[in-house]
This record gives sequence, C-alpha cells and structure tokens, in this order.
Amino acid sequence: MDIGAGLVKALALPRQAVGVLRYSGSLALNLLYPPVCLNCDAPVATANALCGTCFSTLRPITAPLCPRLGIPFAVPIGDGALSAEAIADPPPFARSRSAVLYNAVARRVVARLKYGDRPELARFCAGLMAGAGHELFADRPVLVPVPLHRTRQFTRRYNQSTELARALARSTGLIVDPILVGRSRRTRQQVGLSAAARQRNVAGAFIARADALERLAGRSVVLVDDVITTGATVKAVTRALNRVGVRHVDVISFARVVVGEDDPI
Repeated sequence: MDIGAGLVKALALPRQAVGVLRYSGSLALNLLYPPVCLNCDAPVATANALCGTCFSTLRPITAPLCPRLGIPFAVPIGDGALSAEAIADPPPFARSRSAVLYNAVARRVVARLKYGDRPELARFCAGLMAGAGHELFADRPVLVPVPLHRTRQFTRRYNQSTELARALARSTGLIVDPILVGRSRRTRQQVGLSAAARQRNVAGAFIARADALERLAGRSVVLVDDVITTGATVKAVTRALNRVGVRHVDVISFARVVVGEDDPI
C-alpha cells in the first residue's frame, strides 16, 4: 500500500507541474496578446469569445422550429408541423439543426474560422452547436464533417468543418470520422450562386467509402458544417451516404441562412 501510494504521488507531481506550466504559459500569452472579441476586437476576459455586446446580437435558433429543417417559426404552429421548404422539397436527411441565425456577427465569426487561419474559433462555435443539436446526439452517432476538395484544403491549411466536428466531439464524447466521405471533384464556390445553381454545382461531387457501414458499426451519422444556406451541400453528402447503404443522417451547423434575415451568402 505504501509503495503504491508513493508511486501515485510520484506520478501526480509531474501532472501538476504540467498544469502549472500550461496555466503560466496561457497567462503570459494573455499579457503579451490580450484576448479580444471575435467580432469587434474589444477586450474580453478569455480568448476566442465574443464581448457581451456582440454576443447579445447573436440570434440562437430555438423552438418553435421546423422538425426537419430546423428553420425557426415566428409563432408556434403545432407539434410536428413542417416548414413550407420541407414540404416543397423534402430533404434526404432526417433532421437539421443550427446554433444561430446567419447574421452579421455570425458571418464575421465564420469568415475568420474559414478564411482567416483561425481554427481555434471552432471551440466557440462548437460550444453553441452542442446545445442546439443535443437531440441528435442521444443515440451516440458518428460525426462526419462535410469534406473539402484536397486542393482547397491545402490552400486553407485545414477543413473548418473537421475542426468543428473535432471540437464538438470533445464536448459531447462522440466519435469523428473525417474520411467517411470525400470529394470526387472540385466545385465552384457556392457564394453568390442561386439555389438551383448550388444544387447543380455539388451534384455528384461527393463519394462515401464503400465500407461505410462497417466503419459505422450500426451507428447513425451527423453531418457537420459551418453554414447551411440552401442545404444543397448537405443534401448531396447525404445522398452519397445513402448510395452506400447509410439510411439515417442528421445535420448540425453553426449558422443557418433564413430568408429575410440579413443577407444570404
């Protein structure tokens, strides 16, 4: 017993020392580079956060909402009632949820994550996504990021959807499979394209692994993306998974474009 206790103490000391060093390093970094708001660059208490003013302008998507597409309703219209979009064009996935509306602040956060070489911002986004998608995670699905084409990922250095999935996995305890789906061809940027053009642009652009069912081992999939605009991309990825036998797919994103809310992308 004495020997065991001594070993535990001996092992605990280095871990404590590592914790002290990390804390000291973080403190020193904050002194050299004081943390600022992700949107307006005002001073904040912790890194990778919004100031109170900017955070208050984020618009969380909460009930009442469309149970399929996650589009918010202005007023409750009854349990199970679908949005006009879900009725007119039923999605191949089961459910979609997003943390916030795509407004000016959400746009700035996404732009910095996606194009500004700031992968650490995924932690902030994933914190909000974990709450928004809690009902999708009950059966312990596999998180699958929407893939980038290899040339685009090389240019950006990372895939923002993979960073979001990994951050979400850390907060939920779920598994990430970043290679379950790949891009079979490079597509145009979706920015500025109409809904029909977006759909044509990504049609057939994704391919799921032939051994997807074995890799999933009976678990469902939750696709992870940064922003949902028309849903063309996540629909195309879902269809690629359907082709190899994956039947249940849900979707989670940080932000969602809603008609009439700010400018679309």
